[in-house]
Amino acid sequence: MERDRKCLKKSTKHNPWKLALHELDRVAEKIHLDPNIHQKLRYPKRTLTVSIPTLMDDGRVEVFTGYRVHHNLERGPAKGGLRYALDVSLDEVKALAMWMTWKCAVVNIPYGGAKGGVTCDPKLMSLGELERMTRRFASEIIIIIGPEKDVPAPDMGTG
Repeated sequence: MERDRKCLKKSTKHNPWKLALHELDRVAEKIHLDPNIHQKLRYPKRTLTVSIPTLMDDGRVEVFTGYRVHHNLERGPAKGGLRYALDVSLDEVKALAMWMTWKCAVVNIPYGGAKGGVTCDPKLMSLGELERMTRRFASEIIIIIGPEKDVPAPDMGTG
């Protein structure tokens, strides 16, 4: 048993999605969650990965990777922040979207869980570069956002 915990700790240490799934599985077992609901909650409803070509102040174009994940929308439109950081990954965004689903359900607000992010270092970017990147990111994810579908909000590193 102790060996299993150590292996889990190692495998989830750098992978928030594996950690989120492990937490879901533990809770599902404790509350005897219907297996069909449990299975459905193990997968995000949708994930969107986009390329974000951005004109930098020095004239070159840098292409960033952005993500938007809808975990579950059964309680209403998606809700969740956008984060800018070097370590943003699809697995991190999926985990944060799942945790937002739980937060909304626990406090009984009519939203589903979502999260988004861009892999970049906002501390090294000028305000102009951040604005151009943000505008391009918004134009890339517009197909899944809007007041009745998904309400993104600023989060870590967005300024």
